[in-house]
Amino acid sequence: MSQTERQRRLRLLVRNLNKERKRQAGKVDILCNDLIGAQREFLRRLNQIGFAARFYKGLLGAADLRTVVIQAGRLLREELQDTRVVFFLRQGEGGETRAWDVDLACDSQEVRLEEYVTPPLAAGIARSNRVCTMEDLFGMGLEGNPQVLNRLSAATVPLSDMGRSLGFLLLSRAAEHPLHTDELERVTLVTCGLSQAIRSCGVPLQSRQ
Repeated sequence: MSQTERQRRLRLLVRNLNKERKRQAGKVDILCNDLIGAQREFLRRLNQIGFAARFYKGLLGAADLRTVVIQAGRLLREELQDTRVVFFLRQGEGGETRAWDVDLACDSQEVRLEEYVTPPLAAGIARSNRVCTMEDLFGMGLEGNPQVLNRLSAATVPLSDMGRSLGFLLLSRAAEHPLHTDELERVTLVTCGLSQAIRSCGVPLQSRQ
């Protein structure tokens, strides 16, 4: 075999080895990214479970509706920094939805989104029985000064028992720090037990009609 042929074969071997090394490195990168992603998801779920445990522990011993609402509101505000939490709950035989504002430390200059929630809008939100974003609320009839409302990031989270509405939570904070999907997932995670606690205090369910 000539020197030229040996050099050609050597270059080919080196080229193939480099291709294989790059292919293996790509597989390792994908595997590492998958492992990192799985670890992040695991930690996210662990944090959600930890919050749910703290939340339910905080509701232990709450025997009346006001105590349940105050305790739940405090725990949610601790979890969702700088977030205003207002409960809208069905009241009496007529099933009208009433706002429960228990945030006594609220700044008097803070925008109170609940003041813009009219009875028809509250009824529509309760009937929807789903998470509603600010965009959804505008579509359902939320009206007000755009310069005021555009300063807020907001969402509603349903409170229901066996699929029937008890009302909803109204969450809002400054638009510079918008509510994230992960935060709404954490709230949704505890609404089943919270709804049962509220229902046990005599809040009526929405009619099935």
